Amino acid sequence: MRIQVNGERHETQAQTVSALVAELGLDIRKVAVERNLEIVPKSLHNATPVAEGDRFEVVQFVGGG
Repeated sequence: MRIQVNGERHETQAQTVSALVAELGLDIRKVAVERNLEIVPKSLHNATPVAEGDRFEVVQFVGGG
């Protein structure tokens, strides 16, 4: 299905937010996800579906100093 991730078109077979994050190669513990302008709490990543046309913003936290 076709979705948008961080403003770019993306083809995915992911059925949930957690599967999408894994597909993107990101650590689920270090990201914040917004789906269609709403924050998806980490506790709901496994239960939140990905649907055709969804728009995601994914932010990865990076430590450093």
